[in-house]
Amino acid sequence: MCRSVYPVASLQFLVLAILSLPWGAESGIHERRLLTDLLDNSGYNKLERPVINESEAVVLSFGLTLQQIIDVDEKNQILTTNIWLNLEWQDANLKWNASEYGGVTDVRIPPKYIWNPDLLMYNSADEAFDSTYATNIVLTNNGDCTFIPPGIFKSTCKIDITWFPFDDQNCEMKFGSWTYDGGKLDLKLKAESGDTSTYITNGEWALLDVPGKRNEVFYDCCPDPYLDITFYIKIRRRTLYYFFNLIVPCVLIASMAVLGFTLPPDSGEKLSLGVTVLLSLTIFLNTVSSIIPITSDSPLVGTYFNCIMFMVASSVVTTIMILNYHHRLAHTHEMPEWVRVLFLQWIPWFLRMSRPGEKITIKSILMQNKMKELDTKENSSKSLLANVLDMEDDFKLNSSLAHSSVYPHLSNNHNHNGHNGHNNHIHSHKNGGGYIRPPPHTQPFEEAYPPGVHRELSMILKEIRVITDKIKDEEEASAIESDWKFAAMVLDRLCLITFTLFTVIATIAVLAAAPHVLVT
Repeated sequence: MCRSVYPVASLQFLVLAILSLPWGAESGIHERRLLTDLLDNSGYNKLERPVINESEAVVLSFGLTLQQIIDVDEKNQILTTNIWLNLEWQDANLKWNASEYGGVTDVRIPPKYIWNPDLLMYNSADEAFDSTYATNIVLTNNGDCTFIPPGIFKSTCKIDITWFPFDDQNCEMKFGSWTYDGGKLDLKLKAESGDTSTYITNGEWALLDVPGKRNEVFYDCCPDPYLDITFYIKIRRRTLYYFFNLIVPCVLIASMAVLGFTLPPDSGEKLSLGVTVLLSLTIFLNTVSSIIPITSDSPLVGTYFNCIMFMVASSVVTTIMILNYHHRLAHTHEMPEWVRVLFLQWIPWFLRMSRPGEKITIKSILMQNKMKELDTKENSSKSLLANVLDMEDDFKLNSSLAHSSVYPHLSNNHNHNGHNGHNNHIHSHKNGGGYIRPPPHTQPFEEAYPPGVHRELSMILKEIRVITDKIKDEEEASAIESDWKFAAMVLDRLCLITFTLFTVIATIAVLAAAPHVLVT
């Protein structure tokens, strides 16, 4: 029993000793007495500027700590940030001797009990305008006041999307006193730039710098300047997301439209592919429009998308033209001279295209043009009567050949008589007489053949002429259709090269014009 009493007594003694320590109770008493003396007994007025001489200005040291960039609203041009303000000034009416108050060197006082500057952000877009949280002010025994109010600030920011999505933004945050001019409240910049040591990285924007500047502005109402501290939040958009979700899909859609020119016109899918690509690009741009800020300014990516849309629409138009050329016939269309010169001569030579078994060179082009000019002159020099006479001579020649082949005995008699005439001619020449040609003993073609045979021969020759003319017309029609198809092929190849170069050049131009391309 005795052994159990001693531990209990020692424990009670220890508790009484801890409770009787003088520093615990005396600390609370000294701080309460200090606050009573500072705020109540000294006649302190929180509306009074804390200076000894009223002609002096309260020096306010202003700093800023950027914690996070919450949002950049390009549509409404609002920047939302999480910021801690750092305000320091000296209150001449709140000083004490720490030895008189138990060694208390600092106290925490709510801002509503002592004087504090009416500092506001001029370009605030918040509904309450002042969005800071009223934390306590740390007051030291030499009168130094430190006030660090945090807040979610919504500030207006002029968004420049000329280089979107490769853009940089420079947003201002302008702080200053609403009523005190520079003669009563002197603002000093605590550091040349804001504190970013505890900054939380934003997924869309990269922080470049937060420089600060002290400004003096003279207004018409007052002779003294009004001071403000302006911090510039310089940010750069991270472009990796936009590059792979805007630029790359647009380039792929454009390449599909370009590859449509490699399809043959007879496949039947050439025009449908172009229309499908155009519709897909339209749907893609409708999706992208929700990302691009709504403004009258033309952003870089908007210009690029307009160029690609124009290219795809032009590819559909040129595809229709190619199909029109490919399916033209000789009896429906006549090839103009400029089409023949461009699409059958010079453009194929420039693109190094040629038909099988042919090679287009400048020499061959000039030779073809020269031959065509000679043919045109020869055809224009012939008259209708000359053509008729040529046809009649051909008919007689063919009739004589047919006559000699059908009735060879008449031809032999003709030759025999001619031989005798030749002998008579020689005989008369030998006798010294004059040159007298004996009369022929042959009969005319009409009298030598029956009328029915002559008529049938004429019909046969006419049918042969009709058949040969038809074959000639078919060959000419086939040649004309071949020319149209070759012209369509040349136009197809020209569009393929042109639109490919246009897409590549437009893409490179956009990336080269951007201030920066990839920021991760």
